[in-house]
Amino acid sequence: MSVMESTFVAAIDPVLAQSFRVSARCGCFMQAARSLNIKSTQLRKHLAQLEAHLQCSLFNHHDNGLALSREGLQLHAQLIALAHERDLPVLEQPLIRLAVAESILHDILGRDLVALLRRNASVRLDIITLDSELSLQAVSADVVVWLAGVDSPLPGPSFAVRDPQRLARLDYLPHIAKRYSRVASRPDSLDDLADFLLVQWQHDRQVDSFRPWNTLVEQRLAGVVQLHSYELMLEMIRCSACIGLLPGYMSHFDRGLIALPGLFDQPPQRQVWMAVNAQSQEEAQVQMIVELIRNTFEERREWFEN
Repeated sequence: MSVMESTFVAAIDPVLAQSFRVSARCGCFMQAARSLNIKSTQLRKHLAQLEAHLQCSLFNHHDNGLALSREGLQLHAQLIALAHERDLPVLEQPLIRLAVAESILHDILGRDLVALLRRNASVRLDIITLDSELSLQAVSADVVVWLAGVDSPLPGPSFAVRDPQRLARLDYLPHIAKRYSRVASRPDSLDDLADFLLVQWQHDRQVDSFRPWNTLVEQRLAGVVQLHSYELMLEMIRCSACIGLLPGYMSHFDRGLIALPGLFDQPPQRQVWMAVNAQSQEEAQVQMIVELIRNTFEERREWFEN
């Protein structure tokens, strides 16, 4: 194939042409597959079909990646010219707004959201962290995951939603790093906490069910650290011999931390709720996020069983 006629190039299957153009732009099959939201094996199949149709090789493979062959360069130029000639618009992806309680995003959903983005580089996702009741009331989103009481999702988002769905019930217990607490010296009562540094996430001061813990912290005249960062609070517990109130699943998330049961008569409880904006509930991308969240909680069901 020495010369590619524009009419011949225009007749190429649009799916194969798009696979080639994205691969040429990215210079990496894996990245191109992510951008197209398909598997790399499917992308390679498309490119093989295109090369068989054109009866030539379109790429030269090197140790540090791939480059277009002479014929590939020619085809790429023809496709770009054809796109300009047709004035083809860029396919815009809908913007999906996901609002999540900060602790749930960090501990439970973060890893699966990263995996989603690794598979689909073309997604448009706005992730909003919720760190207070005020932020929940003020947010506008397509999908919301928040923490509230066990029996009621209120207070919830202020916009119209479908019936909120319960995802999990969480018990909260004081936690300490295993390396800083031998079994014989672990505190068994509230009085035993006098010898330990306590750490509190400022957001938890607003939670009514945490009142026994919050009262204990407020009565402290020394040995208290209060933080506005959830992640930093976890790091303080891991590395500074602090004791802090955390969800009961934390030993699954970080096996270096251990719960201290029995310090309170009943562990405080909260419920994880999810709701979908009534105006965007039927959109495919919104449903994709909803299914991801449901599957994540289902896969971690043992984290929440008591």
